[in-house]
Amino acid sequence: MMLLSNITDPLSGGVPLSVNFDSPVDYLIFIFQILFATTAVLVAGPVAITIVANRALNLQNRFIYMLNTSICDTLVGFSVYYLGLFDVEEEYPSRNGTYNMLPSLLGVNVMTFLFAQFDRYFAVCHPFIYTRFMSRRVVITANVYCWLHVYSQSIVLNFLPLSQSIQLCVFGIVSLQVIVLTKVVMTIKLYVVARYQLERDPPSPEKENNKESLKIIIFVVISFLVLWCPSFINIVLRLLGIGLIFRNQGTNLFAIMARFSAVCTPAVYLWGSPALRAATVRTVWGRVCPRCRRR
Repeated sequence: MMLLSNITDPLSGGVPLSVNFDSPVDYLIFIFQILFATTAVLVAGPVAITIVANRALNLQNRFIYMLNTSICDTLVGFSVYYLGLFDVEEEYPSRNGTYNMLPSLLGVNVMTFLFAQFDRYFAVCHPFIYTRFMSRRVVITANVYCWLHVYSQSIVLNFLPLSQSIQLCVFGIVSLQVIVLTKVVMTIKLYVVARYQLERDPPSPEKENNKESLKIIIFVVISFLVLWCPSFINIVLRLLGIGLIFRNQGTNLFAIMARFSAVCTPAVYLWGSPALRAATVRTVWGRVCPRCRRR
């Protein structure tokens, strides 16, 4: 939570680092943040590049959602170079913060996953309606809306008086609770569809494609909720005055867990989609490392 407060020590001459290097643990935290940020960029970035460069992939609606989250995850990786390495606190009272612009990237992913779940549900259970109404333009519009919704709310929050900002934050938390509950229900429905309905369909390329897409979205949403919910719960508890308080974002275990989805999500994409995996090797890693292409 930001609430338009961004305190910086004027005598420090700049933003200090997230740790003081007084103990071996500080060194481990700092090294972990560097490795984590680099891994997120190197895993999510190639996925985004591959989908953009491969027309066979970006013509499929489900890969548009993957592209959107992969762009977010790449930016999350870059954001860790600041949020994880420097003394930054985004929650009120903010210190060296970004006015909640960088943490809001996870909010874009929350919205994108929700749209992707409904997309897969209608694609599998109501294919005639889906093919008629869910054009590529509609899917792209939905993904753009995720960015506009999240960042318009973050921008408005920064310019409201404190009392109104708190009210908007409470409304946002309640809305997130509804979204999380909806995601859980949709995950269960998609599992039931994948487990029972698709098994009754005759073998076909479309059936295998639907099974693959459902498997990916189920694993992605479950892993994202497991990593993100502890941070969300702690924010709610802090509003009630009983949550855990960390020194900064770099030492905030819950924030680190939430951002770790930037590695898990594209990794699940690569694991669950042989077509994406092969295209990534051919488009990105095959050019960086020709030996990878031969393998």
